[in-house]
Amino acid sequence: MKKALVIIALSISLVSCNKPAEVKEVKTAYVDTSELMKEYTEAKDLEAKYKARAEEKGRQLEAEIARFKQDAANFQSQAQANGQAWAQQKGAELQKREQQLSYAQQALSQELQQESGKEMDSLVSGVKKFIKTYGKEKGYAYIYGTGDAASILYAEDKFDITKEIIKLLNEKYKSPAKTEEKAEAKK
Repeated sequence: MKKALVIIALSISLVSCNKPAEVKEVKTAYVDTSELMKEYTEAKDLEAKYKARAEEKGRQLEAEIARFKQDAANFQSQAQANGQAWAQQKGAELQKREQQLSYAQQALSQELQQESGKEMDSLVSGVKKFIKTYGKEKGYAYIYGTGDAASILYAEDKFDITKEIIKLLNEKYKSPAKTEEKAEAKK
């Protein structure tokens, strides 16, 4: 009887070991992040905004630089006529203005970089949240990023969801603007 029980136990264990394991397919995809940032309307608008601001503030600074160059040219022509003491005093003033203009250029550049950096960080954070929500809704186990700072060296094109993500992000970006325009039109 003991032998029969041992044989039954062994046969049950062998049968259960031969049972094929269920393999669940893992759904994955990837997004080309550099393509996404090139085609995402909000990113384009942000880039255009800071380009326009840089040009506007740059024009103001260029006007100051042009005045400085004119003063420097006048200084050279008047230096001999007005004497060495005048030339030293005006030369020092011009050097001080030149240094101030240089500092102003650096400050402007840093200011624009910081402002655009904050907004770009916010935009990237929003895109990541969107892709995370999208991935959960569509049942993805992983959504990888490719592009400039990517770690994926190869992926089949059939797993590329970049165009779909761009389309949805652009629709999402446009929709609040349309409702704001309608609200303003009613006023």
